[in-house]
Amino acid sequence: MTRAVVAFGTDLALEVREIEPSPMGDEDVRVRMVAAGICHSDLSMTNGTLPSEFPVVLGHEGAGEIVEVGAAVRGLAPGQHVVLNWSPPCRTCYFCQHGEPWLCEQNAGVASRDRGARLDGQALHATLGLGAFAEEVVLPRSAVIPVPDELPLAEAALLGCALLTGVGAVRRTAGVRAGESVAVIGLGGVGLSALAGARLAGAAPLIAIDRSPEKESLARAEGADEFLVSSDELARELRALTGGRGPDHVFDCVGSAATIRTAWSATRRGGATTVVGVGPRTESVSFNPLEIFHFARRLTSSVFGSSDPEHDLPELVEAILGGALDPASLVTHRCGLDGVAEAFARMERGVGGRTLIVF
Repeated sequence: MTRAVVAFGTDLALEVREIEPSPMGDEDVRVRMVAAGICHSDLSMTNGTLPSEFPVVLGHEGAGEIVEVGAAVRGLAPGQHVVLNWSPPCRTCYFCQHGEPWLCEQNAGVASRDRGARLDGQALHATLGLGAFAEEVVLPRSAVIPVPDELPLAEAALLGCALLTGVGAVRRTAGVRAGESVAVIGLGGVGLSALAGARLAGAAPLIAIDRSPEKESLARAEGADEFLVSSDELARELRALTGGRGPDHVFDCVGSAATIRTAWSATRRGGATTVVGVGPRTESVSFNPLEIFHFARRLTSSVFGSSDPEHDLPELVEAILGGALDPASLVTHRCGLDGVAEAFARMERGVGGRTLIVF
């Protein structure tokens, strides 16, 4: 048995329960969790933004230590440190074969999976196939990536989503180049990671935006040159900071209709608007045909930072070990499993950066 955070339905209270983990198969690994980051996508599983089966064990951003490997597993052993991979590609579908593993058919539209865990005999689903808010998890070999022992393992949890998504949106999806101006809207874990990625790319000026003035210190720590509080005048303020044109790149890490529209309106003619946040299907964004033609902007989404974790995660590890990235700077709160509900409340209020569950 192991303790885990379970959601029983949309907008229902979360519970920490003793659950029966998934049974081990020959191609599985058992991981003792060391830490798990609390991402907005976990909140989206509980409020209806992402369609999920219930009951569901929350969590998809995590790191831990292997305690057991299946008979057919090669290249891994008990004691190894690993980061969880919530989007392992199949390598055989159309998208994988055409260089887009982040769009892999086996993961498309999958918010939760039944991995065989049980609660009082009832089937439990796992968020994005992982269910990382648990003391132990049993996962397929493809869902874990080994990392060096010298990497701080608790903070390494953020490699599993925030850093791959935020840095990847800048480097992989948008291809930001040195000297280009960048604005990032929404400074949660992913938005702060996007700022860090833009800093690594040499963006200038680098402008951070959030509804909470308290986020300024976090933004400055990730390299922001300017900080703005969200307002109805945001597009005008961004143009004023970029020679009257607007930024070359605007990253919307919120994903609401309002922030997408603002990001688009603020982007310079010929620039790129990249939507990183996941918003609800109940909202709509409108554009008129003339503005689409006139402004010649590019509007795209960034799914998981257009990342292939098996290849991109080692690059981020190298940046951390070399001192260019510091995942600990994204973490503003730490808690146990019983602190998830409070962390969700902070997230809804726009308070702080990443909250890290430390087991």
